[in-house]
Amino acid sequence: MVFWFSPTLDDVSNQLVGVFENPALLLGIPLALSGAVFMSFGAQYQHRGVTKVGQLAGGANSNGLTLSQLGRLLTRPSWVLGTVMLGLAIVCQLGALSVAPLIVVQPLGAISLVITTLLNARVTGHTPTRRSITAIIACVGGIFLFVTVAALFAVEQAVTTSQIVIVLLLLLVISIVLVLLWLLFRRRQARALFYVVAAGIVYGFVATLAKIVILRVQDGNFDWLTLLSLVALVAGTGLGAYFVQTAYSSGPPDLAIAGLTVVDPMVAVLVGLTVLGEGSAVPFWGYVIFIIAGAVAIWGVINLAIYHPQVMKDSQELNIRRGSGELRQPDETE
Repeated sequence: MVFWFSPTLDDVSNQLVGVFENPALLLGIPLALSGAVFMSFGAQYQHRGVTKVGQLAGGANSNGLTLSQLGRLLTRPSWVLGTVMLGLAIVCQLGALSVAPLIVVQPLGAISLVITTLLNARVTGHTPTRRSITAIIACVGGIFLFVTVAALFAVEQAVTTSQIVIVLLLLLVISIVLVLLWLLFRRRQARALFYVVAAGIVYGFVATLAKIVILRVQDGNFDWLTLLSLVALVAGTGLGAYFVQTAYSSGPPDLAIAGLTVVDPMVAVLVGLTVLGEGSAVPFWGYVIFIIAGAVAIWGVINLAIYHPQVMKDSQELNIRRGSGELRQPDETE
């Protein structure tokens, strides 16, 4: 007896439309992974440059980088090198987006979290703790579970005018809200987690707009709406970059990358699924996995923000109480 919920072999094979219907995924995935490697090294070098500028200005600035500090970044070779690497990461990502669906490409950036963590541990000497490693595993594991299901079912749809308008309006409203929150909390020592979440949200829309522009150009439809999307893409990149640089000035680089590689793809995938229609072939159980995987990855980011060894060391030196532990007084040699 075959129950109503028992899928047949033909049903399953018909549902697995992603990689089988679009072999270009086999090119898009390695391009996205290459971009993740460039992002890791770029983040480390940019963080070094931002930290140096902060030290010369008298310490880290969690209220946001000033215009003069942003200008000084251009004089730091490490920051410039990191920017070049991030530019290469963007090129790889755009190449991946040109041949693969958005909901497949974006989550693959999570591999950069592992690389950045290893680089930061080697540079700073802050060996990852068991809790921070667990958080990283949750981030990467959740994202890769997400992308596995997405790769099997993701399909590309023609982007309509109404869909583009919705994406642009959402980006405008969310950007205004984030700027208002920054103005409200910047005098209250906003933490790095706020900046990486804000950057991740904005960059999620930037990736979506990049995909829209690529699809429109490929279709030979470069009209005023495409141009407006390109302008919004550039503006969003600038806003997200400011949040990222401030995150570097107030926290370790792997924490910033953790937020970006989880929040960014979550936002991009959510827009891709709900607005662009890339999830039209995803079955119900696929959405259940998306929710579970996303929750696990977000849990990992929050716990990494709490238990990152460099964050814990800095909080002890600043006499910040953590849990029920006693405050440690820094000695004069620190």
